[in-house]
Amino acid sequence: MSIVTKTGDAGTTALMYGRRVPKNHPRVEAYGAVDELNAALGMARAASSENFVTDNLLAIQKDLIVLMGELCVQPEDLKRYFGDGYLPVTPDMAARLEGLVKEIEAQNISFKGWATPGGTKPSAALDVARTICRRAERRVCDLKFHGEVQNEQIVIYLNRLSDLLWLFARWEETD
Repeated sequence: MSIVTKTGDAGTTALMYGRRVPKNHPRVEAYGAVDELNAALGMARAASSENFVTDNLLAIQKDLIVLMGELCVQPEDLKRYFGDGYLPVTPDMAARLEGLVKEIEAQNISFKGWATPGGTKPSAALDVARTICRRAERRVCDLKFHGEVQNEQIVIYLNRLSDLLWLFARWEETD
């Protein structure tokens, strides 16, 4: 099977379980922003030479696959989705991020003050990823406030992740 299916030529795309929606549907915007975030994290991972950053970014990218999967399912199909063995975003996922935040803050790297992105290539890539994360969070919040996302852990995860990405960027700037 080719990647070229032509099924989207009329401006629609398929969600999980074959439901078709316009390509500019808020759900598509939300998981598309998370997809952009995942790509930006890949760029940040490629730019960094620090195992602490690269190993954790790879784990986060794997979390985002879970998160995108849940986002691309309409609420009425979630029971089927989980029944098929797919995993939800869980509190443990955000807790892992909080643990990393505490670990970095224990090194006297904090959120106080403003930072101008671009101190180093890796930190700049992390700052780009952070801003994409915030956009993804806003898109998911839009879905949540319209009753289209029931799992509050998705918003919590993205909120923790943007904080962590800010700290990772500052950590990359520290020698």
